[in-house]
Amino acid sequence: QVQLVESGGGLVQAGGSLRLSCAASGRTAGPYAMGWFRQAPGKEREFVAAISWSAGSTNYADSVKGRFTISRDNAKNTVDLQMNSLKPEDTAVYYCAAKGRSFTSTKPGDFGSWGQGTQVTVSS
Repeated sequence: QVQLVESGGGLVQAGGSLRLSCAASGRTAGPYAMGWFRQAPGKEREFVAAISWSAGSTNYADSVKGRFTISRDNAKNTVDLQMNSLKPEDTAVYYCAAKGRSFTSTKPGDFGSWGQGTQVTVSS
């Protein structure tokens, strides 16, 4: 089992940037894909971005393409989400997740380990 801890959330004005980080511990020997999901109040958890073990493959939700970038450092067991040009509709709790095997997925059910989440609030 992989334990995940997110950091970097906060309050930012529309058009600003934030960088989320997720640190993995425990059974970190790969391969495993990593993903970011988010959940706004009253809404279902939705896919944001994912990255394969080798970082050779990435996926993004259409709503964040061109604004968000996912990256990982396997030596440090971390995965980051750089968020630029933030919009009020990006406001949500952001969750880091790990998925066994190297290839990515957009489905929350494919990810077996989850962090506790970090709040991102974008003001207009």
